[in-house]
Amino acid sequence: MELGERRISWAARAMPVLTAIGARFDDEKPLSGLTIAACLHVTAETAVLMGALRAGGARIALAASNPLSTQDDVAEALGGYDISVYARAGVDRGTYYRHIHQALDISPDLVLDDGCDLVNILHTERTDLLGQVSGGCEETTTGVIRLRQMSAEGALRFPVVAVNDTRTKRMFDNRYGTGQSTLDGIMRATNTMLAGKTVVVAGFGYCGRGVAERAKGLGSRVVVTEVDPVKALDATLQGYEVMGMGRAAEEGDVFITVTGNRDVIRGEHLAVMKDGAILANAGHFDVEIDVRALDGLGVEVHRGVRPNTDEYVLADGRRLLLLAEGRLVNLTAAEGHPAAVMDLSFSAQALAVTWLAKERFGLAPGVYDVPGEIDVEVARLKLAATGVEIDTLTAEQEEYLHSWRYGS
Repeated sequence: MELGERRISWAARAMPVLTAIGARFDDEKPLSGLTIAACLHVTAETAVLMGALRAGGARIALAASNPLSTQDDVAEALGGYDISVYARAGVDRGTYYRHIHQALDISPDLVLDDGCDLVNILHTERTDLLGQVSGGCEETTTGVIRLRQMSAEGALRFPVVAVNDTRTKRMFDNRYGTGQSTLDGIMRATNTMLAGKTVVVAGFGYCGRGVAERAKGLGSRVVVTEVDPVKALDATLQGYEVMGMGRAAEEGDVFITVTGNRDVIRGEHLAVMKDGAILANAGHFDVEIDVRALDGLGVEVHRGVRPNTDEYVLADGRRLLLLAEGRLVNLTAAEGHPAAVMDLSFSAQALAVTWLAKERFGLAPGVYDVPGEIDVEVARLKLAATGVEIDTLTAEQEEYLHSWRYGS
């Protein structure tokens, strides 16, 4: 427990905005009397968020959103916050889902999700609780995609706030956080030098842009694969090579999937890769790299040739290196985003929870954006915490922006 407490304390140092929000919650108790079931990565940064919500008066049960990202010492330390934690590093799939069910046993008023697994179980296996749940928040791109599909089909039974879609989250977390932490995970797992390597980035959304930028900054030749013509054009205009995965598979040294979709790297791609090619996934679920196809191609598998690195030997002697079992490489082989990044994401999450607590009964089922004023407040607090000053509009400028009568 002591190690977990130290880890949480270290994270809190780099999270001044969320710490200030937690202090405010402790005074105001905006979540008093509410129960929250959360399915998030059980890390030190998440612990700071849980502490803020607990200070606000909520009763909380927490399960892991990925069995390989759980920090066991943090999970243990969270017990001292009077939070029920159902998470353990490395559990099998059955235990992972059992932990989510245990978190739901709290009979939540609100839910926090990262990937939509908890919400999915509520709508399929725990429908008895749907009458109790009045709202939720979703943290990541993959989860928002699933939720919007549920909403389009009329299946979603309560309002959910898409925390992932705030400007601060997409800019700071998805782009800069994912960019840095993904390459951190790859380098920890392989100790490879990225300068001079060809890095193939599959997907050029906010996360893919961040990965591409960081790889380019380290001296890599960066190739982007995309299915969206607009994003592909954007990558081209930013100076990246854009091609299909069929061709990129023959040229890449390191492959990073960041799409939120399945089977991005398939058997036909694996079959033509170079000896020693590195395969890493930075999408939420372990479906972007077809690991079953890799199992079928491998005549030998050497598990743990390095921590979080498995070597697959193909029939012709070529070796492919799969990192983190195809799961989130930044949270499995490294420590995820730096705490300073999660300060913004979790601050928006905390403020969105309190907004939802007030507004939930007036909202129809569906997916909602975080109110713009929350996004602005988070950015303002972060700038203040880092000592950055910005200008304010004059009265004349305000008038000009809100009037159509001025000409050139």
